[in-house]
Amino acid sequence: MPHPRKISRRSLAVTTAAAAATAALPENCAAAQDVGQQPPLPAVAPDFKISRGRIHQSVMGWCFNPMPTSELIGHCLSIGLTGIEGIDRKFYPEARSRGLQISLVSSHGFATGPVDRSNHPECEAKLRSAIDAAVQFECSKVITFTGMSVRGMSEATAESNCLELWRRVITYAEEKGVTLCLEHLNSVDNSHPMKGHPGYFGDDVERCFDLVRRMDSPRFRLLFDIYHVQIMNGDVIRRIEKNHPLIAHYHTAGNPGRKELDQLQEINYPAVMAAILRTGYSGFVAQEFLPTWPDPVLALRHAASVCDI
Repeated sequence: MPHPRKISRRSLAVTTAAAAATAALPENCAAAQDVGQQPPLPAVAPDFKISRGRIHQSVMGWCFNPMPTSELIGHCLSIGLTGIEGIDRKFYPEARSRGLQISLVSSHGFATGPVDRSNHPECEAKLRSAIDAAVQFECSKVITFTGMSVRGMSEATAESNCLELWRRVITYAEEKGVTLCLEHLNSVDNSHPMKGHPGYFGDDVERCFDLVRRMDSPRFRLLFDIYHVQIMNGDVIRRIEKNHPLIAHYHTAGNPGRKELDQLQEINYPAVMAAILRTGYSGFVAQEFLPTWPDPVLALRHAASVCDI
């Protein structure tokens, strides 16, 4: 008779832990794991509408392309979102007339940024135009970016170039009562052109906070994208608590994959929203995930419910 296989204490511990973890899963999730399937979508009422409203929620329109913008506006209203951004400016009048605020105005893109001084004329013109649009449509925030790193350029020079451009525009923003919001982006995910941005200079959120401090203007702040920060720096709640006076806008998405705010991603959004509320923040939190559910509107409804704490 063969000898029984010896089991080490470590192997027994690992096996026991795995069994306990599987047993702790909801029955339907464990079954899905057994057959190699994704767990079912989280339950969300098809008529859910934001009721608490302590977090002022917006949506990033480009995420829901090719849905017509007018249709998206209608869904936002039915869900109880109060803002929209990332849409063509020609839809601003419709959004405003139907009751949505423009939560953030786009300007120059993330690739054509002030790191490269040859981009300064274009960036300045687009920022000034965006400030004017923000004033026209009663929005108080305009987005800006660092742009991509330039090969051979030192970090100090890149930072100086960014500050030079922003300082040329900030007086105009201050006069108009508009805040420029610098967005930090991740440079890690190269699986999709909008899930990550390899080569982006402002990929360290602490560097971006430092740039905000050096601008030394109440009208220059950070756009804290929770998804991008989680990838590049982590420690999301502590960074919010420490730096909240420098933050003027938030974006959401599930990580990994910039997907829904569901059980397949790692960020505890209710806890993050609670931390944001504790800072006294009263601006917008914009849903900026890429829908993968069969019904993208239900996905948006679910994200709104997760953040309506």
